[in-house]
Amino acid sequence: MAWRDVLVRYKQAVIGIAWSVIKPLLTIIIFTIVGKLLHVAVPAGIPRAIFVCTAILPWQYFSTAFSESSNSLLANSNLLTKVYFPRLIVPASTIIVSLIDFLTSLGLLLLFMIYYKFIPGWNIILLPLFLIQATMISMGAGILISALNVKYRDFKFIVPFIVQFGLYISPVAFSSSYIYQNLQIPQFVKFIYSLNPLIGVIDGFRWCILGGESNIYLPGFLLSIGFCFLLMFLGIWYFRHVERSFADVI
Repeated sequence: MAWRDVLVRYKQAVIGIAWSVIKPLLTIIIFTIVGKLLHVAVPAGIPRAIFVCTAILPWQYFSTAFSESSNSLLANSNLLTKVYFPRLIVPASTIIVSLIDFLTSLGLLLLFMIYYKFIPGWNIILLPLFLIQATMISMGAGILISALNVKYRDFKFIVPFIVQFGLYISPVAFSSSYIYQNLQIPQFVKFIYSLNPLIGVIDGFRWCILGGESNIYLPGFLLSIGFCFLLMFLGIWYFRHVERSFADVI
């Protein structure tokens, strides 16, 4: 199913899979220009484009995987009503497709590193761990919403809002340390902000690629990991609980 989706996604597109690079590239350019105009601080010695790129790539992976998987059951409704197979395969296949797009877009980060002559440290070997975390978040949220979407079709309108809102509150154009250390806001607000599981992923990506110039806020990171496992557990539990009714309801 994943291979089928890969073939269909860019079928008859002139530049094909290059769209998986163009989309994050345009976003990086916009956020880099806006950040420069607004004088958003970046770590010393780190090119702004690389700083933004290390957040855009994992965010784009999550947003695509989450959006596609949350709508996967409805998109494959004909298959669900005709053939029996483990329904979890459907949202899982969309995650694989998004992962392929992400791995392709990593070439963009490599080009930025070559252009700015930036060499990452040893931390980069831990990057797969944060990629696994991003995959778990996408999978957990995706299968939960996909199951809810079968019965409550309102979620197809809610998901784009979640993705758009999440982009603004996630530390993409700025550093999460700015929220925790510079803003004079109550601690409980910082705690609520730390519940965003993408904070741990983005901070982790930046730490792996930028090294010590991008520190991980440990309390927020631990909350992010905890929420990640909770989301995965709830998603699988609810999906397994209601999957037998999919064919009847859909």
